[in-house]
Amino acid sequence: MTFKAEYIWIDGTEPTAKLRSKTKILADGAELPLWGFDGSSTNQAAGGSSDLVLKPVFTCPDPIRGGDNVLVLCEVLTIDMTPHSSNTRAALVEVAERFADQESWFGIEQEYTFFKEGRPLGFPIGGFPAPQGGYYCGVGADEVFGRDVVEKHLDLCLEAGLAISGINAEVMPGQWEFQVGPAGPVEVADQLWVARWLLYRVAEDFDIAATLDAKPVKGDWNGAGAHTNFSTKAMREGYDPIITACDALAANALEHVKHYGAGIEERLTGHHETAPWNEFSYGVSDRGASVRIPWQVEVEKKGYIEDRRPNANADPYLVTRLIVDTCCTALEKAGQV
Repeated sequence: MTFKAEYIWIDGTEPTAKLRSKTKILADGAELPLWGFDGSSTNQAAGGSSDLVLKPVFTCPDPIRGGDNVLVLCEVLTIDMTPHSSNTRAALVEVAERFADQESWFGIEQEYTFFKEGRPLGFPIGGFPAPQGGYYCGVGADEVFGRDVVEKHLDLCLEAGLAISGINAEVMPGQWEFQVGPAGPVEVADQLWVARWLLYRVAEDFDIAATLDAKPVKGDWNGAGAHTNFSTKAMREGYDPIITACDALAANALEHVKHYGAGIEERLTGHHETAPWNEFSYGVSDRGASVRIPWQVEVEKKGYIEDRRPNANADPYLVTRLIVDTCCTALEKAGQV
């Protein structure tokens, strides 16, 4: 008897990496081995020295194939077993371990847009639908497009055991969101990458493309983000650490934005529920701020913050690493751990 292991990895495409995968057949009970691939076909190596290594780091049931089959998320290594330059997970693991005692939690809100035949799902041929407004969390065939794909994706993520905590229709037609978390920095990023792979894969069956483009339609339409909710143990117990974290993000604002996804200037314009990419602000219940402090957090004087700047196409390994490093360093320095 055998089972199928779908090895999934992040490639070296710039400015936004792509997901790749291939299937390995293994004997029942077999350990997941290291595997290899042609890095010259994934923008990760030259043809004259193209062998790269896949190292399994996260495994879950394969909800598409079912049975004993599994999805296997991998890190990319060079043949000397060191992290490849495109491997952003390895650096996150180091930072997460260094600040593990602060117990960082994340919840990431992944927005995305369905496209079919070159236009967003729900957009008429050669024109535009009614202005945005009624589509957000909407219901009805005149306002909601792609729900069958979204519901199937949700079911698959739950069957895979991923920490999916919700879904909703977003502001633009054909635009949706799912949330992953709460979970630790490495765990939430691993699961978000697998959830993205499942989204692309299930959309194939409906002949629909899912895109993480940060500004899929120019003009008076919302972009697509990956709003990132963050807390530490100290933040979940008091308000002063929340302000410390916000001030730390302010002091490192441009360094974060630089790594928050391609096309950030097109999305973070100061309009459409965003703050300008080059101006940092934080405020209570303010979706026009760079970082929002939810109203109940101010009332209860404890909780979490929402960094609204990451793009939908951001690498969650980079985002969580930067936030943990910036905020936990400041909290440690302030003795708020």
